[in-house]
Amino acid sequence: MRLDKYLKVSRIIKRRTVAQEACSGSRVSVNGKVAKPGADVKVGDVLEITFGEKTVKVRILSVAETVRKEDASGMYEVI
Repeated sequence: MRLDKYLKVSRIIKRRTVAQEACSGSRVSVNGKVAKPGADVKVGDVLEITFGEKTVKVRILSVAETVRKEDASGMYEVI
């Protein structure tokens, strides 16, 4: 799955355009490497996202095309 779509589906970032901008602005890394919006992500990858001063590090637990809002937080774990 594309990185920007995963960020939106998992609700880490609310909108896909915002996720694309974050990736293009070098604020998202996958397994320690800066990633573009089209980078593929899979189960077990570690994402590091920088929101201003705050950095969030998460591990991907599942990848799904569509997820209910209540179940979205089960797609990742915060490290």
